[in-house]
Amino acid sequence: MEQQAVATPRALFSYSLLYGGLVVLAGVLGTKLASLGHWPVLGDLAVESGIFAFLMLVVLSSTMAELYGRTVADRLVRFGFIPLIVSMILLMTVIHVVPPAPFWHDQDAFARLLGQGARMQFAGLVSYGVSQTLNVAVFARLTSAGGKALWLRAWIASLLSQVVDTVLFITISFLGVTDPASGAAMPLLSIMEGQIISKLLLSTIMVPPLIYVFVALGRWLDAKG
Repeated sequence: MEQQAVATPRALFSYSLLYGGLVVLAGVLGTKLASLGHWPVLGDLAVESGIFAFLMLVVLSSTMAELYGRTVADRLVRFGFIPLIVSMILLMTVIHVVPPAPFWHDQDAFARLLGQGARMQFAGLVSYGVSQTLNVAVFARLTSAGGKALWLRAWIASLLSQVVDTVLFITISFLGVTDPASGAAMPLLSIMEGQIISKLLLSTIMVPPLIYVFVALGRWLDAKG
């Protein structure tokens, strides 16, 4: 008996592929600390570059909730663990198991930039899962409560998820860790403060316009299909 093919909406298919790639890319980009310049009142701000990819993940998950509902968006977040875990395993394998070519002399730099300890990998998995799930939950809740402004729903959900992501990742990664130079405990609150301010600023700049772009593009792709 021949099975009937199930048509997948174009936007759902395209955004799922993009989401999986960005999950992996966020970790790679995170090895660079980027300067956001000097801001009045806020001062000099810096943030790990993975936030640019992560904010697009936030926008994509909110877009999925807007177009297809919370169940689909939650499923997207859960499936995002697959490329994230596979990329971690492959990186660790290439760094620690596969030997470098005799004429290639950048092994130490490669391992230093892309290698993460088990604790930071665990922190990344926890913060990704919790913050992205929270983003979808808040966005969907605001939608069901009669929220009309798409940009506002996406912005509020992004702000909350970024705060939770930062608190979880820094706490799990550095709680109890001491500074090798001074022997003092890592200043978790100070690290969180700078990261949270920077991420909230970028969320305010990036999320409102991007959510309209992705939702409009998604509806156009589905209409073409």
